[in-house]
Amino acid sequence: MKACIRGAALAMTAVSTAVALSACGSGTGSDSGGGNSPKIALLLPDATTARWETQDRPLLEKKIMKLCDRCTIEYANAKGDVAFQQEQMDSMITKGVDAIVLVAVDSRSLGTSVRKAAQAGIPVIAYDRLSQGPISGYVSFDGQEVGRLQGRALLKAMGDGGHTPQIVMMNGDPSDPNAVSFKKGALSVLTGRVKIGKAYDTLQWRPEIANTNMSGAIAALGAANIQGVYSANDGLAAGIISALKANKVAPLPPVTGQDAELAAVQRIVAGDQYMTVYKPFGPEASAGAAMAVAAARRTALDKVAKDQVRTSGGKTVPAVLLTPVSVTADNIKDTLVKDGFYTVQQICVPRLQAACSRSGLT
Repeated sequence: MKACIRGAALAMTAVSTAVALSACGSGTGSDSGGGNSPKIALLLPDATTARWETQDRPLLEKKIMKLCDRCTIEYANAKGDVAFQQEQMDSMITKGVDAIVLVAVDSRSLGTSVRKAAQAGIPVIAYDRLSQGPISGYVSFDGQEVGRLQGRALLKAMGDGGHTPQIVMMNGDPSDPNAVSFKKGALSVLTGRVKIGKAYDTLQWRPEIANTNMSGAIAALGAANIQGVYSANDGLAAGIISALKANKVAPLPPVTGQDAELAAVQRIVAGDQYMTVYKPFGPEASAGAAMAVAAARRTALDKVAKDQVRTSGGKTVPAVLLTPVSVTADNIKDTLVKDGFYTVQQICVPRLQAACSRSGLT
C-alpha cells in the first residue's frame, strides 16, 4: 500500500512537470486559451461531503496557481442542486472560461451542459466522477477497487463464524457513476459469501437518509441478525452508526466507509467504524489541476494523462486513474499520519487518548 501511495505521488510529479514544461514552452501571448490570463472554472457538487471544501478545493486552487500564476479561478458549489449546477455551467460558458473542472451533482443530467461547453469550445475535465457528455479528460480513483477494498475489509471483520453472515448494504447515490462502481466492486467480493438482508440507494449521499434506512433495516431484520454493514462512504457511515447506537445495538457490527474524513478516522480509533478508504487527494488534485491548465492552454491532454477511459458516448479520452488504500485502526499511522493527511494531535482528541494509545498512535 505504501508503494501505491509513493507511486501515485511520483506519477503526479511527472504530470505536473510535463504541464509546467508545456506552459513554459507556450510563450507570452501564445496561449490559444485565455491569452496571458486563462480562466479556469472549478465546479463542486455539494457541501455535505467534507472533502470537497476542506481538501479538493484548496488543493486544486493551490496547484492551478502554482502551474499557472496568471490563471484566474472561477469557483462555484452547487449545494447538491442539479438545476443550480446547470445554471453555474451556463454562467461559466457565458463568462468565456477556458476550461472547466466539473464534479457533477448528477452525471447524466449534466451531460447537456457538458455538450454546451464543448460547442462553445470549452474543454471539460470530469473530476472524481465521470460525467456524461463530450468531456475532454478525466481524473479519479479506480471506483471498483474502492468497492473491492470495502468488501474484503467487511469479510475480514466479520470473520468465519461457521455460517453465512447477513449484511445491510448502504450504497451511494445511483446518479453518481462512482457509486455504481463502488457497488459493483463490493458485490464482486461479497456475492456468494454473504446474505444481503437489505440494500438501499442513498440519494445525494445524505447521512440522515442512511440513518433512517438503517433504523428500518434493524426493525425489519432484527439487530442480532445483522453481522455487518457495507457503507459506501464515511458520511453514510456516520448516519448508520448513529442509528445503530440509537437502537442500542451492542456490540456494533463492522461498518465500512470511504474518504478518510477526520470524524471517520476518529470513529475507527474509537471502535465504532471498522474501516475507511483513503484516496490521497493531493495526487488527485495535482492531476486535475494539471489537466485543467493543459486544457486551458490547449495543450494535448494525452501528454499529461497516460491512462484512458471510455465516455458514455463511446469516445476514449485521456485519464489519470489512481490507486485507493484501505485504512483500519492498524495502519492509520503508516498511511494518513505518515502522508501528513492528519496529525496525531488532530486525531487523538482528549476523549480518544486511551484508544489512540491502544492503536499505537500515541
